[in-house]
Amino acid sequence: MLRGVNVGKARRLPMAELRALLSRMGYTDVATLLNSGNVVFSAARCAPALHAGAIAAAVARELGVDVPVVVKSASELADIVAGNPFAVGAIDASRLLVAYVQDEASLSDLAAVTRLVEPPERFVIGKKAAYLHCANGILGSKAGEALLGKAGTAATTRNWSTTLKLHALASRDA
Repeated sequence: MLRGVNVGKARRLPMAELRALLSRMGYTDVATLLNSGNVVFSAARCAPALHAGAIAAAVARELGVDVPVVVKSASELADIVAGNPFAVGAIDASRLLVAYVQDEASLSDLAAVTRLVEPPERFVIGKKAAYLHCANGILGSKAGEALLGKAGTAATTRNWSTTLKLHALASRDA
């Protein structure tokens, strides 16, 4: 997951170019989801952080876009989906943000978002990700704005619908 690509006019990155780059790097079964830096691929087993670093460096070097990259394995995505603290059927999936970090120790950096949560919003930092439910919508949420902005610089966020789609793609061959 690339943070902040194709949002507004800055950091434009065609997904076809991203897929081609990852294929040249030796990744297989490369597929993108939507136009916002979501990529699923197969790779040799090694720490996801190593893949993230290699991908970030290649994107900067070859495509001229300097962005943070978070890589999660299929099993990590499954844990994140299973770790959702909210009753999924009772919420609008587009109003639930999942914050992903490469290093789980970085989740504690997101604690600053807690003070911005205004009921009926709810924010939970889990073992593998953080979850923000913006009951009245993400755009009007100070906590959502912080998570998407500077407070979440170590993180990249996806809504619950996108999270489930990524999980399904990553699980297809797992």
